Amino acid sequence: MALDGIRMPDGCYADGTWELKMNVTDLNRDVSLRVTGEIHIGGVMLKLVEKLDVKKDWSDHALWWEKKKTWLLKTHWTLDKYGIQADARLLFTPQHKLLRLQLPNMKHMRVKVNFSDRVFKAVSDICKTFNIRHPEELSLLRKPRDPKKKKKKLEEAEEEALELEGPLLTPGSASEILYIGPVKGSIYSSPGLYSKTMTPTYDSRDGSPLSPTSAWFGDSPLSEGNPSILAVSQPITSPDILLKMYKPQSLLDKAKINQGWLDSSRSLMEQDVKENEVLLLRFKYHSFFDLNPKYDAIRVNQLYEQGKWAILLEEIECTEEEMMMFAALQYHINKLSIMSSDNHLNNSEKEIDEVDAALSDLEITLEGGKTSNTLGDITSIPELADYVKVFKPKKLTLKGHKQYWCTFKDITVSCYKSREEAQGTPAHQMNLRGCEVTPDVNISAQKFNIKLLIPVADGMNEIWLRCDTERQYAQWMAACRLASKGKTMADSSYNLEVQNILSFLKMQHMNPDPQIIEPITTDINPECLVSPRYLKKYKNKQPGFVRDLISARILEAHQNVAQMSLIEAKMRFIQAWQSLPEFGVTHFLAKFQGGKKDELIGITYNRLIRMDAGTGDAIKTWRFSNMKQWNVNWEIKMVTVEFADEPSLAFICAEVDCKVVHEFIGGYIFLSTRAKDQNESLDEEMFYKLTSGWI
Repeated sequence: MALDGIRMPDGCYADGTWELKMNVTDLNRDVSLRVTGEIHIGGVMLKLVEKLDVKKDWSDHALWWEKKKTWLLKTHWTLDKYGIQADARLLFTPQHKLLRLQLPNMKHMRVKVNFSDRVFKAVSDICKTFNIRHPEELSLLRKPRDPKKKKKKLEEAEEEALELEGPLLTPGSASEILYIGPVKGSIYSSPGLYSKTMTPTYDSRDGSPLSPTSAWFGDSPLSEGNPSILAVSQPITSPDILLKMYKPQSLLDKAKINQGWLDSSRSLMEQDVKENEVLLLRFKYHSFFDLNPKYDAIRVNQLYEQGKWAILLEEIECTEEEMMMFAALQYHINKLSIMSSDNHLNNSEKEIDEVDAALSDLEITLEGGKTSNTLGDITSIPELADYVKVFKPKKLTLKGHKQYWCTFKDITVSCYKSREEAQGTPAHQMNLRGCEVTPDVNISAQKFNIKLLIPVADGMNEIWLRCDTERQYAQWMAACRLASKGKTMADSSYNLEVQNILSFLKMQHMNPDPQIIEPITTDINPECLVSPRYLKKYKNKQPGFVRDLISARILEAHQNVAQMSLIEAKMRFIQAWQSLPEFGVTHFLAKFQGGKKDELIGITYNRLIRMDAGTGDAIKTWRFSNMKQWNVNWEIKMVTVEFADEPSLAFICAEVDCKVVHEFIGGYIFLSTRAKDQNESLDEEMFYKLTSGWI
C-alpha cells in the first residue's frame, strides 16, 4: 500500500490529509473528500462539484455546518480557521429556500428567501419583492400555538399559497459566494423596485389601487403573478374563520406571543427555521414612517389588515362605540374594494396627473386632514384657558372631580380655584413633558376624560382632566399629546391634531334620526366585522335579532364614513387604531430587581413601562429620551437600563430570551434616527450595533 494511503488511528492519513464528509441535499447523496486543514472553503466546494460531475448551476449553494449551526460563507477562510476537523459533517445546500409567509392579511405566500442572510436583510429583500417601503418596521414571527389545541393542525393547508419565486438576492450580497460551474444567466438579480420617484400606486380620483400589475411591480417577476392580493383588502367570508383563530385571553397570553420574534442579527438556518415552514410577516415596530398612500398602496393595506385582525381577535382593547366605528370602516372598505376591483378589470391604464395626485396626498396623511388656510401669528405661542374638572385618584377615596380654572401655557398646566385668581399663585401646577396621555371617552355618555400619568421620582402621579365638550376635549388632548413630547401649541401639527381628534369622535357618533339607512337585508355580515366579545353581549337574544341589531348599528355608523375614498378609509382606520390607548405596547413577562413577583415590561416607540401583570396598569414609565445606555448580562439574562437623572432599571426576562427585549429597545432607537431628507438605504451596521448587544 502506498504511503499516502495509510490511515492513522486519529482518522488522518500519513500524508496529512483526512476525510471530510458532506451531504449534497439536492441529490440526497453523501460524499467524502480527502482534504487538509489548509484548504479554503472555495477549494472544498470546487473539488466537491468536480467529484459530483453533475451539470447543474451550483452558484447558489454554500456549506452549512450542522453541529455549529453556521454557514461557511467566507470562501477564502481555511478549514483550520473555521475549526473544522474530521468529525464535522457539512451540508452542501442552496442558500435560497422556499418559505411560507403569512402576511398581515392572513394570506399565505410561498417565497424564495435567502436562508444564509441575517433576518433583517432577508426581510428587507422580501419587502422589496412585495414593494413595501421601510422594511425596517417589519420582521418575522413564529406562529403562536394555541394551548387549547392538543395537536398541531396544518391550518396552512386550508389556504391557497401564491407561489412567488421571484429573485431576492441583491447584487452585492453574493460577493462571498464562490460561483462554480456554468451559470445560465443571473437568476438572482435585484429588480430595484421602489423609490420616492416611482409611479404612484393609487388612483387620485377614487383612492383605489392603480393598475394591478405594472404600477406596483413594473418589471418585477411578480408582475407575472397576482399581486393584487397584497394591495386590495379581501373581506372575511365566514365567522368560522374568526372562531378557529387563536385569540389571546390575557396580557400574559399577549406576552407569550412576543416570544416568537426571530433574532434579526442571525440567519433563518441558525434559528432552526426549516424549508417550507410557516412564519408570520408582521409590522414589529409600531412607528410608521412617511406613510404616503401615493407610493404605499400595499403597505397601507397590510397595515390596515394587521390593525383589523388585532381588533377582531381582541389583541387590543376598544370600546363598543369604537368597535362599531371600526366595523363601519371595514364594511365601507369591503364595498369599495369590490367596486374598485371590478373597475380596474375594465380599465387598468388610467393616467394620473402628478400635480393633482401630490395635492391629494396633502389631504390624506396620518398627520391629519386639510390644512388651515391661515398661518396665524407665528411669533406667539397659543394658550388654552377654560374651566376644566380635575381629579387626582387616591386610595380609599370616593371624592369626585373638582372644577378649576386651568391655563395651558407652553407645556405646563396651571390650576386656579377661579378665573379671578388666575394672576396669582396656582393651586396646582403640572409640567407635562414625558407624561403618558390616555383618552377615556364615551360619546353616548358625553364623557371626555384625559388620563395623565406624570413621572415623578418615586413613580407616576395620576391626574384626570374632564372636559365638557368635544371641541374642548380635542384642544386639550392635542395640547397634552404635544406637551408630552416637549412641544408647544405653536407646533405646526397642533391644528391638524385637533382636527384629527374631532374627526375621530365624529366617526363614533350614532345618528339619532338617520335620513337614509340601507335595508337590513343587505350583504352586511356583522359576525365578520365585530369581535366575538360584542356578539356575546347579546347572548340571551335571538340570533336573528342580534344580527339585525348589530347590522343596524354598523350601518348607522357607516353614514359618518360613507363619503370617504378607499385609501382615505384605510388611512382613517389606521389612524383610529393608533389612537387606542393600548396601541403599540409590546408586552413581556419580567421580574424587576427588588420585586417579589412577575410583572410586565411594556415597550413602545418612545418609552418603557412597568405594568401590573393582572390589570395592565402602568406603575412607572421611563422615556428613551432620558436614557443613557442599556446593557445585558448574558450569563444571568438581566437587562439594565441607565438614565440621566433617575435610578437605573434592571429586570430579568421570564419565558423569553432577553435578546428579544434588547432588540425592541435598540430597534425603536434606530427607527427614531430616520429622517425624510436621507436616502432610502438603511444603515444595517447601525441597526446591528443597536440591537445585537455587541455579541
